[in-house]
Amino acid sequence: MIGVAPPAYDPAAPTTATTLPVGATATVRAYVTELFRRHRRAFLLLIAVNTVAVVASMVGPYLLGGLVERVTDGARELHLGLTAGLFVLALAVQAAFVRQVRLRGAMLGERMLADLREDFLVRSVGLPPGVLERAGTGDLLSRITTDIDRLANAMREAVPQLAIGFVWALLLLGGLVVTAPPLAGAVLLAVPVLVIGCRWYFKRAPSGYRSEAAGYAAVAAALAETVDAGHTIEAHRLSARRVALSERRISQWVAWERYTLWLRSVLFPVINTVHLLVLGSVLMVGGVFVLHGWLGVGQLTTGALIAQMLVDPVNLILRWYDEVQVAQVSLARLVGVRDIEPEAGDGSLVPDGRDVHADRVHFGYREGVDVLRKVSLQVAPGTRVALVGPSGAGKSTLGRLLAGIYAPRDGRVTLGGAELSRMPAERVRTHVALVNQEHHVFVGSLRDNLLLARAGAGDAELWAALGAVDADGWARALDDGLDTEVGSGGLALTPAQAQQIALARLVLADPHTLVLDEATSLLDPRAARHLERSLARVLDGRTVVAIAHRLHTAHDADVIAVVENGRISELGSHDELVAAGGAYAALWRSWHG
Repeated sequence: MIGVAPPAYDPAAPTTATTLPVGATATVRAYVTELFRRHRRAFLLLIAVNTVAVVASMVGPYLLGGLVERVTDGARELHLGLTAGLFVLALAVQAAFVRQVRLRGAMLGERMLADLREDFLVRSVGLPPGVLERAGTGDLLSRITTDIDRLANAMREAVPQLAIGFVWALLLLGGLVVTAPPLAGAVLLAVPVLVIGCRWYFKRAPSGYRSEAAGYAAVAAALAETVDAGHTIEAHRLSARRVALSERRISQWVAWERYTLWLRSVLFPVINTVHLLVLGSVLMVGGVFVLHGWLGVGQLTTGALIAQMLVDPVNLILRWYDEVQVAQVSLARLVGVRDIEPEAGDGSLVPDGRDVHADRVHFGYREGVDVLRKVSLQVAPGTRVALVGPSGAGKSTLGRLLAGIYAPRDGRVTLGGAELSRMPAERVRTHVALVNQEHHVFVGSLRDNLLLARAGAGDAELWAALGAVDADGWARALDDGLDTEVGSGGLALTPAQAQQIALARLVLADPHTLVLDEATSLLDPRAARHLERSLARVLDGRTVVAIAHRLHTAHDADVIAVVENGRISELGSHDELVAAGGAYAALWRSWHG
């Protein structure tokens, strides 16, 4: 078959090297097997109920065939009342069990979909933080939203309907073999056309749908990143370039959409041809057999009706198999996170002390391009360190290295002599916490949002944590207090309130070392200053590394590290650096003036 060629690959459009992986075929197959194993009882019950419904549906053709046979033989007693009664009874049984089939199929689909969502969420949360940060928001969001939506229909409908369709078709073929074996052979005449058409389609469909999904993820990433960094894009006059990128990715996605639509436009006429061939071959072959006396008219009637009934399960199988092809791509993208090996770490590594030491660290996000070069920093326990410097100098990157989010390309970052990158992630989190500028409010009560940090905390501890971040005033004013529903569908918190909730979680988590990456940036300067002084009292005695753009944060620190061009150019207290008259002194004079 000659037709439309798949769109050319555009390296700027579908994916980037940092996107999350797509699950291998073996991974997808293993997960599907595991999913069916969890729900095997419900699946077997669905098959059993469907079998009864299909057998009941074949009673009508058998009764009609028998009636035609008796008329042909010239029988005087046709027993129409008994035939009609049995037909009505079969219809009642079929209706009852078809209802059960739909009900149990929907229940099975919903349960499998719920398992899939939970498995993806649990696995994603357990991934190394650096992996998710490098993947970006667009790819992850498209998997959580678009891919889940595509799978929802497949799980609710396609999987149960495919099981129903296969059982239905096999039982009808079995009934045809029992009734009139030659007609079963006639049905098989249409199989080569169906096989050739389906092989052609399914050879091209998976890659087409996969590229279509990747293209949509690229569109989502471009739009999300453009909206999030809108002010920066306008400031640097990059609007035209971002619009051009978005249009290029949208055109690539649309091209794949058209390609997959063309594939379906070829498949559907093939299916219609198969239906005509099935019924036509049964009538033609059956008519010849009847003329030669090798087959009764009643058998032909029953066989023709069953052959006509085959149209429905074949349509069902092909329709939902096409849906499964789309869903398989989304499933591969969702279970792709299972191919990421978690960083198990060395369980024997335990910090011996609380001092943090970065020793000649090199780090870069891309191969051959270092953001940090030969960075060394010693942070004694209980010290407040401020990282200052121009935007893009590497302050946030250094903070993430000190928090154990990233591993250095060269050099070592240690906590109490133990290398952070080699320690289990959970152990690192018990010692070091990172609070950045992105603060999330989860759907649920205010109490639930706080208990994420420490599940066993009592109300008194929760209120104390809110008080430590100056949030108890507005929280106590809420009608339901800690039980107030927040997030989507509940009370919409302001960005500043969401930031306070994140800081309250930090107080509850109670780590001995903290990395604060502009943790108060969403508050106005006066409120931020007041909150930082309140936090200073609560965090007294803890090691704090604060990445600061507001220099009053640096003014209060014990040690200030000035980061320029990926290096620490100055190190000392506020008074020492101002007296030195270097880069920090220039920043201070500019900011203070």
